[in-house]
Amino acid sequence: MEFLELVKLRRSIRKYHNKAIEKKKLEYVLEAGRQAPSAVNFQPWHFLVIKNTGLLKKVKATYGKKWIDSAPMVLVICGDHSQSWRRGDGKDHCNIDVAIAIDHITLAAAEQGLGTCWVCKFNVMDCSELLKLPSHIEPVALLPIGYPAENGNPKRHNKRKKMDEIVQWNGFKSVDKK
Repeated sequence: MEFLELVKLRRSIRKYHNKAIEKKKLEYVLEAGRQAPSAVNFQPWHFLVIKNTGLLKKVKATYGKKWIDSAPMVLVICGDHSQSWRRGDGKDHCNIDVAIAIDHITLAAAEQGLGTCWVCKFNVMDCSELLKLPSHIEPVALLPIGYPAENGNPKRHNKRKKMDEIVQWNGFKSVDKK
């Protein structure tokens, strides 16, 4: 499959089949995240695989939307702020690095016939407490993963800005919005 085909195939999936993910596929997806680039190659991430029924229910409750209940598993993707690179002005690149790893994971999952959905609007404090995370480890996103029972929302996914709205050559030129 060509890369752009894969990118277009990936969707935010909010309904999953009740089917376990094969260990080999899960390891493949996690390896894709492990191979992601990061600032100064510090790799400030941790991938928590949540499969235990009781714990899974509690992790899902930190988000609170009913659709997540159909996911057979959730990956809690965390950033380690004690391991991330900081630019000269102090900007912490942890969340950027973690986002790159998540993107690798979501694309690998799509390639393997699995669906995912970035969930960032969850109770971070409750999730941290539930998973007993140290203070320098931040849960950045929940990533429900499983076999899709839907095709996502192609109308929303295919809605993209035109290239000339987002690409500028040789510097930024203000666009007058009327």
